[in-house]
Amino acid sequence: MVEKVKKYGKSILPSRYVTEGPERSPHRSYYYAMGLSEKQIHQPLIGVVSTWNEAAPCNIALARQAKVAKKGVEAAGGTPREFTTITVTDGIAMGHQGMKSSLVSREVIADSVELTVRGHCYDALVGLAGCDKSLPGLMMAMVRLNIPSVFMYGGSILPGRFHGKDVTVVDVFEGVGMYNSGRMSGKELHELETVACPSAGSCGGQFTANTMACVSEAIGLALPGSAGAPAPYESRDDFAFASGEAVMQLLKNKIRPRDIVTKKSLENAAAIVAATGGSTNGALHLPAIAHEAGIKFDIFDVGKIFARTPYIADLKPGGKYVAKDLYEVGGVQIVIKTLLDNGFLHGDCLTVTGKTLAENVKNLKFPKNQDVVRPANNPFSKTGGVVILKGNLAPEGAIVKVAGMKGKHLVHTGPALCFDSEEEAFTAVQAHKYKDGDVIVIRYEGPKGGPGMREMLSTTAALYGQGRGDKVALITDGRFSGGTRGLCVGHIGPEAAIGGPIALIKNGDLITINANKGTISVDLTVKKLAKRRKKWRPRKNDYREGALWKYSQTVGPASSGAVTHPGAKAEVKSYADI
Repeated sequence: MVEKVKKYGKSILPSRYVTEGPERSPHRSYYYAMGLSEKQIHQPLIGVVSTWNEAAPCNIALARQAKVAKKGVEAAGGTPREFTTITVTDGIAMGHQGMKSSLVSREVIADSVELTVRGHCYDALVGLAGCDKSLPGLMMAMVRLNIPSVFMYGGSILPGRFHGKDVTVVDVFEGVGMYNSGRMSGKELHELETVACPSAGSCGGQFTANTMACVSEAIGLALPGSAGAPAPYESRDDFAFASGEAVMQLLKNKIRPRDIVTKKSLENAAAIVAATGGSTNGALHLPAIAHEAGIKFDIFDVGKIFARTPYIADLKPGGKYVAKDLYEVGGVQIVIKTLLDNGFLHGDCLTVTGKTLAENVKNLKFPKNQDVVRPANNPFSKTGGVVILKGNLAPEGAIVKVAGMKGKHLVHTGPALCFDSEEEAFTAVQAHKYKDGDVIVIRYEGPKGGPGMREMLSTTAALYGQGRGDKVALITDGRFSGGTRGLCVGHIGPEAAIGGPIALIKNGDLITINANKGTISVDLTVKKLAKRRKKWRPRKNDYREGALWKYSQTVGPASSGAVTHPGAKAEVKSYADI
């Protein structure tokens, strides 16, 4: 016991406050009650947190993997203490008021993990997540606490098969639009819904969950290869065990998340989002993770990386392949490898292996005879699959996913068709109350105004299902699902709730989106906008109490990650140093 304590420096670890000395006898009595031996009590206490629940297939396999991670911790001389936290699953929250809870859940996840670790003085952390906001939520908590940490993705869902093609849940959302426009029968829609999601795991395309899973490896917080295998594969258990072992090695070597999450590793993460045609939500979550480390990395910093990174992975929704296909040709590691070989990543960034990113993939060979990922010197396009926009309509920036789009579809000028909520817009789209060329405006859906910055997949998928996805544009101060495709611009800031330009638009105003130049503007003079602003009055939403109200009072702009606290720049002392 003494040797183990000395090995891991128990005398300076947070858990000493609950396990060491005569005054901690009451605390130790609780551990004896749970069956721990004296040896286990005096070993480092390692939190093993998962977002397991029965809300959706994204999370259902996490309990099994967490149990295996605990075995890895035990094998390496630690005492694991398992706990769970919430998730809000976007696919089920989508298209109704429940989506207001989604982004808020990211903060609740980070806060709840922080409180659990602080309250029980855990020394290190292994975190397993499935659905969209749970991945950045856990990574934010790790960086905030700054104790040795390893992140692990729970794995993607297997693709469904419908009429001889691989399908995902996004095909079902688009199927609703096809049904409403007479392009799919009710029988076919029902058949599609029953086969689209055939297993445990997160949505199969390069939507937010898989995007942030790729980020977890690129940023260095996850073991190489851990993001790849689909959730049902038992090979995930090997990564779970190894993650438990790895966190003990990090503890021994005193390697913390803020040694790993640096400006350069954040740039690597942004490059992976761009190269894979990942979710626009990456530009919301990377600034939030940076904020926990005290690093300025806003939407425009993300945009600079997007603009210089080639788009190389042919993944849904812009491409044709799903996460399982990427895994079978080598996973995100081959994306990292070819980007490194062609000078698009910083290879000297430290990772949870204790080695650098370049060392992790040193012996990896980029696979030939496959078309899921192209070499970085032969990309689909020389700039990334996601573009940051700016202009008089979005002085604080906006974002659009262009992966798979070409030529004329990257530029659009049309009259505004304004709606003050997603419900209003979705009803109009279902009733075909729009014209080709329109720019559909959905506002008062930002972080404060929603509150909660809802995703708009139901509306955008309905447009595609009706066959009009490339005939109109859509802009919002809310968000888009990683599954959204078409000229759909989100994160417009300042948001409508605080009087941003999007609040001042009227039906018929001409809006121009140019994804080639990175601009978005409305054909109104400064004087005209100022005149309208004088007449503008804030709108009240229905959320005057509870968690959504609390969120709306503290949340900042989307351009900085929609964060709710001052971050590491205001930190007096890190939890890890208590």
